[in-house]
Amino acid sequence: MLKKLYYKFRLANPKKPNANRFTRSKFGNFMCMLLIVSAGLFTMLPLIYSVVTSFKPIDELLIFPPTFFVRRPTTVNYVALPGLLSSLSVPLSRYIFNSLFITVVTSVLNIIFSAMAAFSLSKGTYKGRKIFFLVIQFALMFNAYTLSIPQYLIFSKLRIVDTYWVYILPQLAGTLGVFLIKQYIEGYVPDALMEAAKIDGAGYIRIFWKIIMPIIKPAWLTVVLFAFRDIWAAIPNGTIFNEELKTLPQIVTQITAGGIARNGSAMAITTIMMIPPIIVYFISQSNVVEAMSSAGIKE
Repeated sequence: MLKKLYYKFRLANPKKPNANRFTRSKFGNFMCMLLIVSAGLFTMLPLIYSVVTSFKPIDELLIFPPTFFVRRPTTVNYVALPGLLSSLSVPLSRYIFNSLFITVVTSVLNIIFSAMAAFSLSKGTYKGRKIFFLVIQFALMFNAYTLSIPQYLIFSKLRIVDTYWVYILPQLAGTLGVFLIKQYIEGYVPDALMEAAKIDGAGYIRIFWKIIMPIIKPAWLTVVLFAFRDIWAAIPNGTIFNEELKTLPQIVTQITAGGIARNGSAMAITTIMMIPPIIVYFISQSNVVEAMSSAGIKE
Protein backbone atom coordinates (compact mmCIF):
# COMPACT_ATOMS: atom_id res chain seq x y z
CA MET A 1 0.00 0.00 0.00
CA LEU A 2 2.83 2.38 0.88
CA LYS A 3 4.59 1.65 -2.42
CA LYS A 4 1.41 2.55 -4.40
CA LEU A 5 1.06 5.84 -2.53
CA TYR A 6 4.75 6.60 -3.17
CA TYR A 7 4.48 5.98 -6.92
CA LYS A 8 1.28 8.12 -7.14
CA PHE A 9 3.08 10.94 -5.37
CA ARG A 10 6.06 10.69 -7.74
CA LEU A 11 3.79 10.75 -10.80
CA ALA A 12 1.88 13.74 -9.47
CA ASN A 13 5.08 15.59 -8.54
CA PRO A 14 7.71 14.77 -11.13
CA LYS A 15 11.23 15.87 -10.25
CA LYS A 16 12.25 18.78 -12.44
CA PRO A 17 15.82 19.17 -13.61
CA ASN A 18 17.71 21.85 -11.75
CA ALA A 19 19.54 24.18 -14.12
CA ASN A 20 21.62 25.64 -11.29
CA ARG A 21 22.78 22.15 -10.35
CA PHE A 22 24.00 21.53 -13.91
CA THR A 23 25.83 24.85 -13.90
CA ARG A 24 27.47 24.05 -10.57
CA SER A 25 28.51 20.68 -11.94
CA LYS A 26 30.19 22.27 -14.96
CA PHE A 27 31.94 24.81 -12.72
CA GLY A 28 33.11 22.05 -10.37
CA ASN A 29 34.49 20.01 -13.27
CA PHE A 30 36.33 23.07 -14.57
CA MET A 31 37.88 23.80 -11.17
CA CYS A 32 38.88 20.16 -10.74
CA MET A 33 40.52 20.11 -14.16
CA LEU A 34 42.27 23.40 -13.42
CA LEU A 35 43.63 21.98 -10.16
CA ILE A 36 44.90 18.82 -11.91
CA VAL A 37 46.58 20.80 -14.69
CA SER A 38 48.20 23.15 -12.15
CA ALA A 39 49.51 20.21 -10.12
CA GLY A 40 50.86 18.59 -13.28
CA LEU A 41 52.68 21.74 -14.33
CA PHE A 42 54.11 22.11 -10.82
CA THR A 43 55.55 18.58 -10.91
CA MET A 44 57.14 19.38 -14.28
CA LEU A 45 59.07 22.36 -12.91
CA PRO A 46 62.29 20.39 -12.21
CA LEU A 47 62.24 19.01 -15.75
CA ILE A 48 61.62 22.44 -17.25
CA TYR A 49 64.33 24.01 -15.08
CA SER A 50 66.88 21.38 -16.17
CA VAL A 51 66.16 21.96 -19.85
CA VAL A 52 66.19 25.77 -19.47
CA THR A 53 69.40 25.80 -17.45
CA SER A 54 71.17 23.64 -20.02
CA PHE A 55 70.80 26.53 -22.51
CA LYS A 56 72.07 29.27 -20.15
CA PRO A 57 75.41 30.97 -20.87
CA ILE A 58 78.02 31.23 -18.14
CA ASP A 59 77.10 34.80 -17.14
CA GLU A 60 73.47 33.83 -16.46
CA LEU A 61 74.60 30.82 -14.41
CA LEU A 62 76.54 33.15 -12.11
CA ILE A 63 73.67 35.62 -11.54
CA PHE A 64 72.45 35.95 -7.96
CA PRO A 65 69.64 35.51 -7.21
CA PRO A 66 69.39 32.89 -9.98
CA THR A 67 66.74 33.29 -12.66
CA PHE A 68 64.39 30.52 -13.76
CA PHE A 69 64.16 31.31 -17.48
CA VAL A 70 67.04 31.90 -19.89
CA ARG A 71 67.41 35.29 -21.55
CA ARG A 72 70.03 34.49 -24.19
CA PRO A 73 69.81 30.77 -25.00
CA THR A 74 72.96 29.09 -26.29
CA THR A 75 74.10 25.55 -27.10
CA VAL A 76 77.61 26.05 -25.73
CA ASN A 77 76.92 23.66 -22.83
CA TYR A 78 76.10 20.84 -25.26
CA VAL A 79 79.06 21.68 -27.50
CA ALA A 80 81.41 21.58 -24.48
CA LEU A 81 80.34 18.07 -23.45
CA PRO A 82 82.72 16.16 -25.81
CA GLY A 83 85.66 18.16 -24.45
CA LEU A 84 84.71 17.44 -20.83
CA LEU A 85 84.09 13.76 -21.47
CA SER A 86 87.27 13.29 -23.51
CA SER A 87 89.34 13.80 -20.35
CA LEU A 88 87.78 10.76 -18.69
CA SER A 89 90.04 7.79 -17.99
CA VAL A 90 87.43 5.46 -19.51
CA PRO A 91 85.75 6.08 -22.91
CA LEU A 92 82.20 7.41 -22.84
CA SER A 93 81.03 4.34 -24.77
CA ARG A 94 81.92 2.20 -21.75
CA TYR A 95 79.63 4.24 -19.47
CA ILE A 96 76.83 4.06 -22.03
CA PHE A 97 77.25 0.27 -22.35
CA ASN A 98 77.19 -0.17 -18.58
CA SER A 99 74.01 1.89 -18.21
CA LEU A 100 72.18 0.13 -21.04
CA PHE A 101 73.34 -3.36 -20.07
CA ILE A 102 72.49 -2.97 -16.39
CA THR A 103 69.14 -1.27 -17.06
CA VAL A 104 67.88 -3.77 -19.64
CA VAL A 105 69.03 -6.92 -17.82
CA THR A 106 67.83 -5.76 -14.41
CA SER A 107 64.46 -4.57 -15.74
CA VAL A 108 63.78 -7.94 -17.40
CA LEU A 109 64.80 -9.90 -14.30
CA ASN A 110 62.79 -7.56 -12.09
CA ILE A 111 59.64 -8.22 -14.12
CA ILE A 112 60.11 -11.99 -14.07
CA PHE A 113 60.81 -12.23 -10.33
CA SER A 114 58.05 -9.77 -9.41
CA ALA A 115 55.47 -11.56 -11.57
CA MET A 116 56.44 -14.97 -10.22
CA ALA A 117 56.23 -13.77 -6.62
CA ALA A 118 52.91 -12.01 -7.26
CA PHE A 119 51.46 -15.11 -8.94
CA SER A 120 52.53 -17.26 -6.00
CA LEU A 121 51.08 -14.85 -3.43
CA SER A 122 47.76 -14.36 -5.23
CA LYS A 123 46.98 -17.86 -6.53
CA GLY A 124 49.07 -20.07 -4.24
CA THR A 125 47.47 -22.38 -1.69
CA TYR A 126 50.33 -22.70 0.81
CA LYS A 127 50.14 -21.41 4.36
CA GLY A 128 51.72 -18.12 5.36
CA ARG A 129 51.33 -16.30 2.04
CA LYS A 130 49.31 -13.55 3.72
CA ILE A 131 52.13 -13.00 6.18
CA PHE A 132 54.64 -12.81 3.32
CA PHE A 133 52.51 -10.21 1.56
CA LEU A 134 52.21 -8.24 4.79
CA VAL A 135 56.01 -8.16 5.02
CA ILE A 136 56.16 -6.88 1.42
CA GLN A 137 53.72 -4.12 2.28
CA PHE A 138 55.87 -3.05 5.23
CA ALA A 139 58.96 -3.14 2.99
CA LEU A 140 57.38 -0.45 0.79
CA MET A 141 58.12 2.07 3.55
CA PHE A 142 61.91 1.65 3.36
CA ASN A 143 63.96 3.67 0.89
CA ALA A 144 67.42 3.13 -0.61
CA TYR A 145 69.17 5.22 2.06
CA THR A 146 67.75 3.08 4.85
CA LEU A 147 68.92 -0.11 3.16
CA SER A 148 72.37 1.09 2.09
CA ILE A 149 74.29 -0.18 5.16
CA PRO A 150 72.61 -3.64 5.30
CA GLN A 151 73.15 -4.01 1.55
CA TYR A 152 76.84 -3.16 1.86
CA LEU A 153 77.30 -5.73 4.63
CA ILE A 154 75.57 -8.38 2.53
CA PHE A 155 77.61 -7.52 -0.57
CA SER A 156 80.87 -7.65 1.36
CA LYS A 157 80.00 -11.05 2.83
CA LEU A 158 79.10 -12.36 -0.64
CA ARG A 159 82.32 -10.82 -2.08
CA ILE A 160 80.47 -9.08 -4.90
CA VAL A 161 81.55 -5.49 -4.17
CA ASP A 162 82.80 -3.80 -7.34
CA THR A 163 80.83 -6.10 -9.68
CA TYR A 164 77.69 -5.78 -11.80
CA TRP A 165 75.77 -7.71 -9.14
CA VAL A 166 75.80 -4.58 -6.97
CA TYR A 167 73.46 -2.96 -9.50
CA ILE A 168 71.34 -6.02 -10.26
CA LEU A 169 70.65 -7.79 -6.95
CA PRO A 170 68.96 -4.91 -5.02
CA GLN A 171 66.44 -4.40 -7.83
CA LEU A 172 65.38 -8.05 -8.09
CA ALA A 173 63.39 -7.82 -4.86
CA GLY A 174 61.26 -4.90 -5.98
CA THR A 175 58.39 -4.74 -3.50
CA LEU A 176 56.42 -2.18 -5.52
CA GLY A 177 56.37 -4.47 -8.56
CA VAL A 178 55.18 -7.44 -6.50
CA PHE A 179 52.43 -5.35 -4.91
CA LEU A 180 51.11 -3.91 -8.20
CA ILE A 181 51.16 -7.21 -10.09
CA LYS A 182 49.55 -9.14 -7.24
CA GLN A 183 46.68 -6.68 -7.00
CA TYR A 184 46.23 -6.78 -10.77
CA ILE A 185 46.15 -10.59 -10.83
CA GLU A 186 43.52 -10.70 -8.09
CA GLY A 187 41.37 -8.20 -9.97
CA TYR A 188 41.62 -9.58 -13.51
CA VAL A 189 42.52 -13.30 -13.31
CA PRO A 190 39.56 -15.33 -11.95
CA ASP A 191 40.08 -18.64 -10.22
CA ALA A 192 37.79 -20.29 -12.78
CA LEU A 193 40.37 -19.60 -15.50
CA MET A 194 43.03 -21.31 -13.41
CA GLU A 195 40.82 -24.34 -12.82
CA ALA A 196 40.01 -24.63 -16.53
CA ALA A 197 43.71 -24.57 -17.38
CA LYS A 198 44.45 -27.27 -14.80
CA ILE A 199 41.65 -29.46 -16.21
CA ASP A 200 43.27 -29.14 -19.65
CA GLY A 201 46.50 -30.49 -18.16
CA ALA A 202 48.49 -27.25 -17.83
CA GLY A 203 50.97 -26.97 -14.99
CA TYR A 204 51.83 -23.88 -12.98
CA ILE A 205 54.77 -22.94 -15.21
CA ARG A 206 52.69 -23.17 -18.40
CA ILE A 207 49.81 -21.29 -16.79
CA PHE A 208 52.19 -18.54 -15.72
CA TRP A 209 53.81 -18.02 -19.13
CA LYS A 210 50.87 -18.75 -21.44
CA ILE A 211 47.93 -17.29 -19.48
CA ILE A 212 49.03 -15.03 -16.63
CA MET A 213 51.76 -13.02 -18.35
CA PRO A 214 49.63 -12.02 -21.40
CA ILE A 215 46.71 -11.01 -19.17
CA ILE A 216 48.79 -8.89 -16.79
CA LYS A 217 50.65 -7.08 -19.57
CA PRO A 218 49.52 -3.60 -18.35
CA ALA A 219 50.84 -4.39 -14.87
CA TRP A 220 54.30 -5.55 -15.89
CA LEU A 221 54.63 -2.72 -18.39
CA THR A 222 54.02 -0.40 -15.44
CA VAL A 223 56.72 -2.22 -13.50
CA VAL A 224 59.04 -1.77 -16.50
CA LEU A 225 58.58 1.99 -16.29
CA PHE A 226 59.34 2.22 -12.56
CA ALA A 227 62.22 -0.26 -12.75
CA PHE A 228 63.78 1.47 -15.77
CA ARG A 229 63.54 4.85 -14.06
CA ASP A 230 65.13 3.65 -10.81
CA ILE A 231 67.88 1.56 -12.38
CA TRP A 232 68.79 4.16 -15.02
CA ALA A 233 69.45 6.76 -12.32
CA ALA A 234 70.97 4.42 -9.71
CA ILE A 235 74.30 5.40 -8.13
CA PRO A 236 75.69 2.63 -5.88
CA ASN A 237 77.50 4.69 -3.24
CA GLY A 238 80.42 2.93 -1.60
CA THR A 239 80.12 -0.32 -3.58
CA ILE A 240 81.60 0.53 -7.01
CA PHE A 241 85.20 1.75 -7.22
CA ASN A 242 86.32 0.44 -10.60
CA GLU A 243 85.93 3.19 -13.21
CA GLU A 244 85.07 0.63 -15.91
CA LEU A 245 81.95 -0.43 -13.97
CA LYS A 246 80.48 3.05 -13.44
CA THR A 247 77.40 4.34 -15.26
CA LEU A 248 76.24 7.62 -16.79
CA PRO A 249 74.73 9.13 -13.59
CA GLN A 250 78.18 9.01 -12.02
CA ILE A 251 79.54 11.16 -14.86
CA VAL A 252 77.00 13.83 -13.92
CA THR A 253 78.36 13.74 -10.36
CA GLN A 254 81.91 14.21 -11.62
CA ILE A 255 80.93 17.11 -13.89
CA THR A 256 78.90 18.81 -11.15
CA ALA A 257 81.90 18.57 -8.80
CA GLY A 258 83.63 21.12 -11.05
CA GLY A 259 81.63 23.95 -9.46
CA ILE A 260 78.83 26.27 -10.50
CA ALA A 261 80.58 27.08 -13.79
CA ARG A 262 79.83 23.54 -14.96
CA ASN A 263 76.17 23.56 -13.93
CA GLY A 264 75.17 24.23 -17.53
CA SER A 265 77.07 21.18 -18.81
CA ALA A 266 75.73 19.07 -15.94
CA MET A 267 72.17 20.10 -16.83
CA ALA A 268 72.88 19.37 -20.49
CA ILE A 269 73.92 15.79 -19.82
CA THR A 270 71.05 15.44 -17.32
CA THR A 271 68.61 16.51 -20.04
CA ILE A 272 70.07 13.94 -22.41
CA MET A 273 69.77 11.24 -19.75
CA MET A 274 66.08 12.06 -19.21
CA ILE A 275 65.21 11.16 -22.80
CA PRO A 276 65.18 7.30 -22.44
CA PRO A 277 62.84 7.25 -19.37
CA ILE A 278 60.51 9.71 -21.08
CA ILE A 279 60.38 7.50 -24.18
CA VAL A 280 59.60 4.45 -22.03
CA TYR A 281 56.85 6.40 -20.28
CA PHE A 282 55.15 7.46 -23.53
CA ILE A 283 55.20 3.85 -24.72
CA SER A 284 53.59 2.47 -21.56
CA GLN A 285 51.52 5.41 -20.26
CA SER A 286 48.11 3.89 -21.07
CA ASN A 287 49.05 0.66 -19.30
CA VAL A 288 50.30 2.64 -16.29
CA VAL A 289 46.90 4.28 -15.86
CA GLU A 290 45.09 0.93 -16.10
CA ALA A 291 47.41 -0.86 -13.68
CA MET A 292 47.49 1.94 -11.08
CA SER A 293 43.68 2.30 -11.14
CA SER A 294 43.31 -1.40 -10.30
CA ALA A 295 46.04 -1.54 -7.66
CA GLY A 296 43.53 -1.46 -4.80
CA ILE A 297 40.76 -3.50 -6.44
CA LYS A 298 40.14 -7.14 -5.61
CA GLU A 299 37.77 -9.60 -7.20
